[in-house]
Amino acid sequence: MAVALGSNLGPREAHLQHAVARLRSILSHLRASAFLETAPEGVPDDQPPFLNAAVVGWSGEEPQFLLDALQAIELERGRKRPFPGAARSLDLDLILAGDLVVSAPPLVLPHPRFRERRFVLAPLAEIAPDLVDPVTGQTLRELLDKLAGNPTPPV
Repeated sequence: MAVALGSNLGPREAHLQHAVARLRSILSHLRASAFLETAPEGVPDDQPPFLNAAVVGWSGEEPQFLLDALQAIELERGRKRPFPGAARSLDLDLILAGDLVVSAPPLVLPHPRFRERRFVLAPLAEIAPDLVDPVTGQTLRELLDKLAGNPTPPV
């Protein structure tokens, strides 16, 4: 499982630390990236910068269970959804669940826009560069390099 974390309201670092701690109880063998400050992308109004991170780990639970757990953790940190793209205390997105490909909203795997988002790919590639996107067959490192315009040289 791969999960992206973000926060741009309130004590951002504390929100992410809380999420990582809670995810340790859900995902075994959890690895967490460093926290990365990024400018807001694709949001409708002027918002403060985000603090982003990612975790990878293993779970035998169904992805819908994990999605529900992520939303519960968001609520613990006061997540409100007044409109799409609103600033948020905590945002947790299920990015990958092994080689599972699902399109049954609200569960869509892999996350539909993760390949376009450096703030997701960079933290994920830091901790799991060889994790493979089941749709493209590319590793997270290859996807990040492609996004940066620096394709990974062939081996």
